Amino acid sequence: MRDDSMHQPQPAVSLVAEPRAWQYQRPTSSAPLPVAPATMDPERAWARVALDAVTDAVLTIDLQGMITYMNRMAETLTGWSGPEAIGHPLSRVLPVVDGRTQQPAMVSGRRAIEENRVVGFSLDCALVRQDGSRLEIEDSAAPIHDRAGRVTGAVIVFRDASMSQVMLERMAYLAQHDALTGLPNRALMTERLSRAIGLARRHRHMVALLYLDLDAFKPINDSLGHAVGDCLLQAVAGRLRDCMRDIDTVCRQGGDEFVILLAEIRHPEDACRVADKLLAVLGRPYRIQGHTLLITLSIGISLYPDDAEEADTLMHNADMAMYHAKRNGRNGHQCFSAEMNTLPIQRRRFEPGIQSLFHPSQYFFDF
Repeated sequence: MRDDSMHQPQPAVSLVAEPRAWQYQRPTSSAPLPVAPATMDPERAWARVALDAVTDAVLTIDLQGMITYMNRMAETLTGWSGPEAIGHPLSRVLPVVDGRTQQPAMVSGRRAIEENRVVGFSLDCALVRQDGSRLEIEDSAAPIHDRAGRVTGAVIVFRDASMSQVMLERMAYLAQHDALTGLPNRALMTERLSRAIGLARRHRHMVALLYLDLDAFKPINDSLGHAVGDCLLQAVAGRLRDCMRDIDTVCRQGGDEFVILLAEIRHPEDACRVADKLLAVLGRPYRIQGHTLLITLSIGISLYPDDAEEADTLMHNADMAMYHAKRNGRNGHQCFSAEMNTLPIQRRRFEPGIQSLFHPSQYFFDF
């Protein structure tokens, strides 16, 4: 293995994906000189272990573009083992083509040497692996300097671009969805509600917003534990999702509150029919961790354009109607009316005690 650079002490290496310029002592001999890990100085041995542990591929080249080091991820992505790659030209071990033209592209390591600067991530490139298969990658590079500041090579960091895309998509999903139920969260609901209102205004149809609150969820959660409560919320979310059309949106607003956007209806009665259906479907028993649970709902309904023309006001009115449904006995739905804004009602949770679990409308069975 040609790894003469291991004989010179090295400063600490930055392990970030886009590295700074590294200090490097140029080999004084071209003859391969194997170095066993036991003979490495502690700093270099640590660097070798650390580089093998990172999830980015890392390799280094000398001024002639010959490979002088590869970490394990570089071996995995290129298909070359370190011993067989060292001493071979970069163009052979890391052949890169333009993703659009399929023509050979300059690897960032050559530019880092020629321009003596850090080269940022190159996008839309494909690595031709040793077996001929192609892999989309992102790569960046930094020049390696000796103690006199002279460029002696480059370090190249690259990664599987498809994994980056998967991670970006996952992060985007998590930013817009509730972690427990997988339903759209409040941010995504606000976006879709605004879009639905815009389409309704253009095509002259109605939009309905249903604000749901689980009656007496807190006593169940407190008495049986959060694990049972979480499973109950997930089961409720599943039933809500199954009841809705593809064009509608079911959102977990927070806690035990859910919001449903009916993106296109023709008559106010359509929203009431959906609310009746939800009361029936979600009122069926739930079997969770050995417990049979019955819950009821309080639902508030507001309509565009009858009750409001802006998303925030429509949401507020549905919330207000839901609390009137709670005040009027729970287990039902209430349509918003302008008079609700003049009635004194405190927007807070009135949860009955655990004894209310045995109220005729709120049964809890534990076998």
